[in-house]
Formats: sequence, structure tokens, C-alpha cells
Amino acid sequence: MYKIGLQLYSIKEETERDFFGALKKVADIGYDGVEFAGYFNTPAMDLKNALNQYGLEAAGSHIGIDLLTSALPSVIEYSKTIGDPFIICPWLPENMRDSKESCKRTAQLLTDIGRECNKNGIQFGYHNHDFEFRTIGDNLIFDLLFENSDPEAVKIELDTSWVEYTGYKSVDIIDKYGSRCICLHIKDMKSWEERVNTEVGCGVMDFKGIIAAGKKYGVKWYTVEQEEFERPLFESIEVSCKNLKHLLA
Repeated sequence: MYKIGLQLYSIKEETERDFFGALKKVADIGYDGVEFAGYFNTPAMDLKNALNQYGLEAAGSHIGIDLLTSALPSVIEYSKTIGDPFIICPWLPENMRDSKESCKRTAQLLTDIGRECNKNGIQFGYHNHDFEFRTIGDNLIFDLLFENSDPEAVKIELDTSWVEYTGYKSVDIIDKYGSRCICLHIKDMKSWEERVNTEVGCGVMDFKGIIAAGKKYGVKWYTVEQEEFERPLFESIEVSCKNLKHLLA
């Protein structure tokens, strides 16, 4: 019922060097799916065949706002071909979220993108970093973006580590937005002082509480992400996969 994905940015050096070889290693470790951070000029049918061969599911694709606005039909077609259920905007430039007015304009743009994705059977979402938890006046940028966008068109991929990094609680955000959260990024931190990434379950994040909240609202994809490593990449992501399976059990 609950699936474990890997955001491939975690092993970007390996995917850049040998995309399909990295996918096979991720599958062999035991991940259910992968979230893409680039396709490395791979034809969609070739990627679909590789996913089928390795027994992996597409668990989303991070697509920059420039491509979403300039080439959305081709982005959607690629996602449909590989069987990807989610297209996620991973970032916004400052001029798209530096005032209430710009946040509202961006919320409408995200709504338009999301509605087009919905027409094609794909859910569209937005992935946060830390800047969304800064305030403009009395409002969080996060709330300005989501309260001014269509809840059916713009879903949330909540990066729990970035939420906690800013001092907010992921569980509170999940409770506020409920089933609008379609997937959770599971990324641990060694300590609240250092706030350096470590393997899932080896740090200070309260993933038991976060996962309980996710289950309450029907989240199915729990996606591991790690950006800083003290051991070999594949060894780290294997530890995270095993620990997350235990937490989800």
C-alpha cells in the first residue's frame, strides 16, 4: 500500500555517468520507484522499457518552471509514455515569490499548469525548499502559493527536512493541507545544530509522526532524498531504504 521512492538527485553523479546502470542498482536495493531529476536525453520508450525491466515505477519528475511554461505538452507526453503519475515543480526564482502579488500570479500560473496536467491524467505538484517558510507581511510564502491556487490542480510534495530546517513542523503542514499532500520527501538530519543530511532513521527527524500523518491523509509515496554523504552513495541509500521500510511497516 505504501511505496518507497528515491529522488535520483541523491545519486546524481551516478545517473549522469550511467543512467540505466544506476536505475538497476536502485531497483536491486529494493526501492519501488524513482523520482527523476533529469532524463539525460533518454528517449521516453527506452526509459519505459528500462523501468519495466528493472521492476521500478516512475514516482514523479522534477521539471523546472522554464520547461513547464515553454514546453508543457512535450513534458506531459514524456510523462505519459513512461507512466509517470506526477509532474513536480521543484523551485521558483525569486521574482516569482518576492511579494504577495508575485506569489498570487505564480499561484495562478501553477494552477494553469496543473489543470493541463490533470486533463492528461497526471497530477501536478510543487516541492518546497526553505524560502517558502519566510513571511511576506503576515503570510508564509508557502500559504500564499497554495491558498491562491486550485487545490485540485496544484498538489504538495512536502520536503519534510526543509520544513523542519526552518523551525516549522511537517505534521502541522500535513494536517493543514490534508490530502493535498500527494507525496513526502523523507530526508534526515544528523542534528538540529549541524542540520547536515544523513541516512533516513539515523538522524533527528521524527519520521514516525510524519509517516503517521501521511498515512492519515492517504499519502502513498515516501521518497528518500539525501544531498550530503559520509559513506558511499549506494550504501547510504540502501540504509535509508531498509530503515524506511521498517518505519512504514
